[in-house]
Amino acid sequence: MAADSSLELFRATEVELPFVMATERLEGYEELVGRWDEARHRAALSDGRHAYFIARIADQPVGFAIVRDWASPEKMTLIKRVAVCDPNRGHGRALLGALVEAVFNGTDAYRLWLGVFPENVRGRRAYEAAGFGAEGVARGSAYFGGRHRDELIMSILRSEWAAG
Repeated sequence: MAADSSLELFRATEVELPFVMATERLEGYEELVGRWDEARHRAALSDGRHAYFIARIADQPVGFAIVRDWASPEKMTLIKRVAVCDPNRGHGRALLGALVEAVFNGTDAYRLWLGVFPENVRGRRAYEAAGFGAEGVARGSAYFGGRHRDELIMSILRSEWAAG
């Protein structure tokens, strides 16, 4: 699935952490996105298991994504977190399209998956637009905000992406 041609996706470094942290702390994201402190972000950036991406349009950052199990030997990659700083402008969908392409073009991943809270209708629509299909609900699989919450598991396989 092709991404918006005006959006550019690049691998993030520690320099972009202030943007990532500010974005994940935007109002309304506390129940949907999650947030880490700086030490946890720095650890993830350097562990070789996570890959951070920044999306920008006209040299302005518009969102980020954190991917876990980048280039894993199991060939399954998880989108851990995605957020945009100005929702409802199509940036999230463009970011997701570019991210799916980055994963399948940059690794030999067979399966790209994520968990979304079932009540996050806007997020689910964006994932569906990027080619993800719902698999089912993992009950109590996310410990988030001090409680266990259900997650709708969604995925896209390499063959589905290639056929799209």
